[in-house]
Amino acid sequence: MLNLLIDASLLVVTAWMRKQRIVIWRLTASAAFGAAYVVMMFLPELSFLYTFLVKFLFSVVMLWIAFGFGSLQSYLRNLGAFYIVNFVAAGGILGIHYLLQSSDEVFSGIWYSTSGGLSFSLKVGTLFIMIVLFAVLWWFRAVISARRRLERIDTCLAEVSVRIDETLISCTGLIDTGNQLNDPLSRLPVMVMEVSLWAQHLPETSEAKWSMEHADNLILMWSDDEAFPWRDRLRLIPYRAVGKGTQFMIALKPDQVSVTIGGREVMTTRVLIGLDGGTLSSDGMYRAIIHPALTEGQESGAGSARAATSEASSTEIRGL
Repeated sequence: MLNLLIDASLLVVTAWMRKQRIVIWRLTASAAFGAAYVVMMFLPELSFLYTFLVKFLFSVVMLWIAFGFGSLQSYLRNLGAFYIVNFVAAGGILGIHYLLQSSDEVFSGIWYSTSGGLSFSLKVGTLFIMIVLFAVLWWFRAVISARRRLERIDTCLAEVSVRIDETLISCTGLIDTGNQLNDPLSRLPVMVMEVSLWAQHLPETSEAKWSMEHADNLILMWSDDEAFPWRDRLRLIPYRAVGKGTQFMIALKPDQVSVTIGGREVMTTRVLIGLDGGTLSSDGMYRAIIHPALTEGQESGAGSARAATSEASSTEIRGL
């Protein structure tokens, strides 16, 4: 029964790793076939079957019963995943058991054979195996899930550079296809960045009051600060968050923004930089949320010049 439960658990994690569909009767039959191997322990005349080749063939048949045979490539990948899960589980059980052992237990397991060789015996309880096995498999699954999540996020990351006058701020940003935040007046897309990136370029009182003051109050303070050189670049952007009413975000009008993704650099001037007072990524992988429109612009300096001319024209029209 112990071997049946262990084999079934290993097959379930293997199916999860390889995204295989689990058929209960196939998985049960496969686990039962693997558990039947232990019967040979009680049949001395079958001791010759305790070889590497027979053990390997048992695992091959187990996977064939559990998942079938679609193609040789898929089958070999299933086999590799199955052995990786086995080694992780066995290593985790032995490692945790060793960590919990006292020095007396370790030395009591050491003994000498009549030929003078040194051996070591290890006794692991059934209950301990079951508890640690499920804990190790759960831990392994959590690590793999986190790794997959990071890989998915990494494909959406890009390098961002924002220039205002002589100031250049660079960071890693996340391209959010669901981000449709635009300035309702100019219809310019809004890229959100952490305000901490701009802290040394903003009024001294802004960082201390950011969490206490509303955006409309802050923008009035900044507009009245004659020492702040970017007063004419300030914008107030309304937005609606999930589960909340309409709120406001302070934004800056940059001279130029470049987004580099996959070796391709896109430059534009038709964008606003929204300032967020929190932390966009808990693990620090990105510090900006990139509007998807910023990845669809022109790639060259000429494209940037055309965008700048278009922006200047639209500004003059609005001024008139």
